[in-house]
Parts: sequence; C-alpha cells; structure tokens
Amino acid sequence: MAKKTVSFLVSGRGSNFTAVMKNINQGIISAKPGIVISDKPDAGALSIAPELGIDSVCINPENFSGREEHEREVYRVLKKYHTDLVVAAGYMRILTPFLVRKFRNRIMNIHPALLPSFPGVHAQKKAFDYGVKITGCTVHFIDEGTDTGPIVMQAAVEILNQDTPSGLAAKILSEEHRILPEAVRLFCEDRIRIAGRKVIINQDQ
Repeated sequence: MAKKTVSFLVSGRGSNFTAVMKNINQGIISAKPGIVISDKPDAGALSIAPELGIDSVCINPENFSGREEHEREVYRVLKKYHTDLVVAAGYMRILTPFLVRKFRNRIMNIHPALLPSFPGVHAQKKAFDYGVKITGCTVHFIDEGTDTGPIVMQAAVEILNQDTPSGLAAKILSEEHRILPEAVRLFCEDRIRIAGRKVIINQDQ
C-alpha cells in the first residue's frame, strides 16, 4: 500500500502537529510529510517544522480579498504536495464549504471537548464553568458546520474538585496528543470507513 501524504493547518505553537509528525518520523504512522500551512506568520509551528523534516509556509488571509480566495491558495498548495489527509491542528479559522468539499472526509480536526458538547472556542473553560464531571477531546472530520462532522475518536478526562481551568486544559491536551496521532494512523492504514454520521474503524488489522 502506497504511503499517504499528510499535511497540516496550524495557527499556533503546533503541539498537536508535533505529536503527529513525531509519530510519522518514528514510523508509527506510515505516511509521508506534506506541507504545514499557517494563517499566522508568527505561528510557532512554522519555526519547528524544519526540525521535524516538513516544509512550511504562511498563507496570510490578510493578503486576500475574502475567505474563499484565501482557501483557493491553501488548496493549490495542498494539491501541489499531493495531500491525502489534512490535519487541522489548532487552526483557528472556520473553513468555507469550498475547502471542505475539495477534501470531503479528508480533513481531521482535534477539539478539546467531548462533542457535541461545547463546540467552538474556549471549550475547556466552558466545560469547567458548566460544572460537568467528565469532559475530554474529540477527533472528527470537518464538515460545513462548526465542530459537527463525523466523530473518529474521543477520550474522556475527569474534572476533579482541585482542577483549575488551565490545569484541566493541560490534561485534555495530553489526551489530544494521544488520540490525534492514533486517528491519523488509522486513516493512513485505510482502516476508517464513514457511514452517514458514523465512523467505522476496522479493528482486524
């Protein structure tokens, strides 16, 4: 089976991007690195990309007249690198239907809550403030909604009495670093099938 090419969309420090790339470099994920695209010129992920052996570029939305024009350039670069899977690892932009349709069921996102609870930004604090006893993180495919696409994997995190919002976020992030590489590995091994809203994982391999 030919190796799939994995590319990334990032906006920040790139800890989830790093977690996936380390798994690729160590051979745990059988995949080829594509390109890291950031919408922020000062994103930390851009500076660590060379150390991880992957090309990187900033495509600044301020240089384009609208969201779709910006995404057309993003799409052009992703295609140039023959991208099979796009991993949105801390990408703080809602994608337009244009890019979603170009990579239907091939854009994975990591969200710091147990969807469908607490979609959108600041999910960790929302869960903490609401008083739920269990929260966590979700890997899902991006569709035209906000954090509404088919769910690939989830991990639960217990909220303890002594937890703080920042401490809870750190616990969730640790689980993100575990399940996102695992979801990417399953995709690259062709072990994921989508049936309506449900993601079926082949456990036989």
